[in-house]
Amino acid sequence: MGKETKRIKTISEFHNSRGLPKPEHPLISVIDYSMVKRPADMSDVSWILDFYQVSLKRGMNAKMRYGQQQYDFDEGVMFFIAPNQVFKIAEETDAPADKSGWMLLFHKDFLWNTPLAKSLARYDFFDYSVNEALFLSDKEEATLNGIIANIQQEYHGNIDKFTQNIIVSHIETLLNYSERFYERQFITRKINNHKILENLEGILNKYFSNETLINMGLPTVQYVAGELNVSAGYLSRLLKMLTGQSTRQVIQDKLIEKAKEKLSATNLSISEIAYELGFEHPQSFSKLFKAKTNLSPIAFREQFN
Repeated sequence: MGKETKRIKTISEFHNSRGLPKPEHPLISVIDYSMVKRPADMSDVSWILDFYQVSLKRGMNAKMRYGQQQYDFDEGVMFFIAPNQVFKIAEETDAPADKSGWMLLFHKDFLWNTPLAKSLARYDFFDYSVNEALFLSDKEEATLNGIIANIQQEYHGNIDKFTQNIIVSHIETLLNYSERFYERQFITRKINNHKILENLEGILNKYFSNETLINMGLPTVQYVAGELNVSAGYLSRLLKMLTGQSTRQVIQDKLIEKAKEKLSATNLSISEIAYELGFEHPQSFSKLFKAKTNLSPIAFREQFN
């Protein structure tokens, strides 16, 4: 991240910083990306927005760091930035003249007293977009462009008592389609997904082999997701898609695997094994082991005697 961080508090301030005319509404804006001017200090500082940004940009020729991970902007890349998230964009060369796309900015206050205000948190790609930008097919992109055109039509039209609800409805549709396309991406981008599986395996092996496990306790879903630089929600959805199991179930399976090794290859007592595996109470370990294997730890060990 840059040494300096700049916060943009309002959509009007964002427009001004990007050389755009004043927005027609203070809480929502649809921007033609080709009209955006790059601030002189774009690459030198990190940025924080006080509003949501959903963008589809072509011809950006840049790299973006959002959270802990960096990714390239390729053709058809869509990304999501939530309020109070730190990001940095570094353009490697002069941006090409044929850059295109759109940016949808909306403040949470625009959603006030609508169902989307309460359900917005469920769209977890605002958390993991840094690690998994959305790569769209031409057909998918056309679908989202159509929704943005509908928002623009309302945004530029005569404001009446229906305007807000109609625009919010379009935003929700946009997010629902994005969720669908991410689900498709889980399946089609198998190489990246299986790399996450490999990294998860390595993280759990290292964790359960660590002598400090006694003090650390059992690994949490949040810990594992943090080590992989993805959100807990993203990881659980990905694992469900690829393995049919939740993150917690995967962690428990690795735990049972380690427990079986200790039960079959050591003379440690059940209590000692439970303690080494991060359990405060041996009874909790025995209960989980039996639920997973249909055998008590003692019955499992007796198979090897």
